[in-house]
Amino acid sequence: MMNTEQNLRFKIASEEWEFEGIHQLNYKTFVEEIPQHQHSGEKRLIDKFHRENTYLICLDGQRLVGMLAMRNNRPFSLHQKLPNLDAYLPAGRSIVEIRLLSVEKEYRNGYVFRGLLGLILEYGKAKGYNFAIISGTSRQEKLYRHLGFIPFGPAVGSGDARFQPMYLTLETIEEKATSIFSPQKPGDQETLPVSFLPGPVHIANEVREAFDTKPVSHRARSFMSDFKTTKQLLCKLVNARSVEILLGSGSLANDVVAGQISLLKQPGIVLTNGEFGDRLVDHARRFALDFEVMRLDWGAVFNPREIRARIADMQQPGWLWAVHCETSTGVLNDLAALKQFCGEFQWKLCLDCISSIGTVAVDLNGVHLASCVSGKGLGAFPGLSMVFYNHDLVPGPDELPRYLDLGLYAAQEGIPFTHSSNLLFALQAALKRLKIEERFPNIVELSVQLRQRLSDLGYSIVASHEHGSPAVLTLALPPELSSRTIGWQLQKAGYLLSYRSEYLLKRNWIQICLMGEFSREHLSSLLSILETYRPRRGAAALGGSARPAFA
Repeated sequence: MMNTEQNLRFKIASEEWEFEGIHQLNYKTFVEEIPQHQHSGEKRLIDKFHRENTYLICLDGQRLVGMLAMRNNRPFSLHQKLPNLDAYLPAGRSIVEIRLLSVEKEYRNGYVFRGLLGLILEYGKAKGYNFAIISGTSRQEKLYRHLGFIPFGPAVGSGDARFQPMYLTLETIEEKATSIFSPQKPGDQETLPVSFLPGPVHIANEVREAFDTKPVSHRARSFMSDFKTTKQLLCKLVNARSVEILLGSGSLANDVVAGQISLLKQPGIVLTNGEFGDRLVDHARRFALDFEVMRLDWGAVFNPREIRARIADMQQPGWLWAVHCETSTGVLNDLAALKQFCGEFQWKLCLDCISSIGTVAVDLNGVHLASCVSGKGLGAFPGLSMVFYNHDLVPGPDELPRYLDLGLYAAQEGIPFTHSSNLLFALQAALKRLKIEERFPNIVELSVQLRQRLSDLGYSIVASHEHGSPAVLTLALPPELSSRTIGWQLQKAGYLLSYRSEYLLKRNWIQICLMGEFSREHLSSLLSILETYRPRRGAAALGGSARPAFA
């Protein structure tokens, strides 16, 4: 018996309930998903070689979630599909046929497959097998090849039930054992859980390599040159005149923005329609700013006419502070409208762009101050934050703490304190590989498809398509579904979604964020899992026939 980090158990089937689970999974896979056999009312399929099969299975608690069958009796089932099978097989080998490979949809992240492969090695050695043949479904041929299976002969079958004969030697499994079964390495993206979190995101290899370089003094000329280049790349990305790079999180950047607002000595307005708007209110309160709060329900969208009506009885404001992408709900507040509105009243517009820069086009021309971070849409490591600005700055030594004085940064070429060369080099590498002309349309395309699939499955998305960020989809689950349970099940299956934050748990919300790198196959697999948990209203609409996929 084998165990994994996920607490999955791999063993040879021996209990009656395990065999019953095998029959049910056999039906689910080879009748309902791959149409090899006719439907029956029993929802169970007993293999014709059942009494000769040895079943290698994966259990999650008392649930069978993966299986395969091994059989060495001739004729093999593959003889029926490929009559001249022996012409392809080598002499002097102890051959076993592997069949009925099946994994529950929510566990198709590679862990179960690799665990079963490890058990094949363990069991095959014990039985003296050194050559295995399979009919590999064409849908998973790429994965089979990666694990060492080699195609032979022509493909067999047709339509959705098309298979490629393949073989695997014991030597190949042993050669690949180190890479397949060893503990995961940080750079091994294929075996790591797939992240749909708002951060941290997947770090590309070239970004990781830049981070791993030898540290450089923040006073070295080379570092100062790289620092300047990185600032130029940032400003070009968002059409801003200047930026300062801070060693800290987005909360630090927003504290720095609050400090700069305090120097204005003017009243203002803080807009909030979600968790991070509420946090701006907290930043403003802690700096004792003179401000009014315009608060909308979470998920609602600001209307300039409502703002006008709200300020009618106020002392004339001088600034407005808002979140561009409200990460909690996925609402993308209208930047163009805010810029036009503030320009009309000559207010200074300040923005939290932490979840928008790097995921959507952001034009900060005319914006007074805007915060950002390295570890979300920009695709670098967390740990750096930025404040963009379009005006001249002077230090405020009598009014601001040193570390929060943006003017001090500007007066000392952006480096008044010790900086991290490793984080900076990684950020620069991420910016250089950020091809926004491809990235932004791709996020939009995937988001549109994802929204449609989720809607078809009956899931409710908090932010509308018209006012939502393409990179943040917040699902409001009905009472019969638990965000905590679904989030944990997805995590066990290898997909990381945001659900643990207190404000999400309180509302029974879960989030899919498209800020990092992932494949369309990852999204299809994620949707397959969500299909199994879909709300009741979605089940009737779909009739149980949906098969999510991304073109």
